Amino acid sequence: MSKYKDVEDYIANIPEERVTPFMKLKETIISNLPSGFEECLNYNMIGYVVPHSTYPDGYHCDPKLPLPFINIANQKGFIALYHMGIYADLELYDWFVGEYPNHSKYKLDMGKSCVRFKKVDHIPYDLIAELIKKMTVKDWVTLYEEKFKN
Repeated sequence: MSKYKDVEDYIANIPEERVTPFMKLKETIISNLPSGFEECLNYNMIGYVVPHSTYPDGYHCDPKLPLPFINIANQKGFIALYHMGIYADLELYDWFVGEYPNHSKYKLDMGKSCVRFKKVDHIPYDLIAELIKKMTVKDWVTLYEEKFKN
């Protein structure tokens, strides 16, 4: 059960000091996202997904949900970017990790698919824009089926 009604409700609940960097991250994603992905509320975060109209099978963990690709979230101590392509594609992961120091003076704080931005005034939006452009819906579905669907 979601604690937010929709994307607008999610944004309305972000602390004032984080609204500007969060919205800039959201706009960076939207401006660079290849066509075919849709914005929605997904896992209590803002998500960019492959809709059922494009990929009827949905997400293997819960086929009622569309196939997730990117999520952004305002967490307690950071703003998070979750990118499933980084998790699934070692070449993309290596590219991102290698490029990060060229775009930020701060150490990369990253999990499997999660990039944590604790210094929200220093999000490398240009690097995020490059990352977002690197995978189309077709690329993601092909990779997803190869790596996660059995």
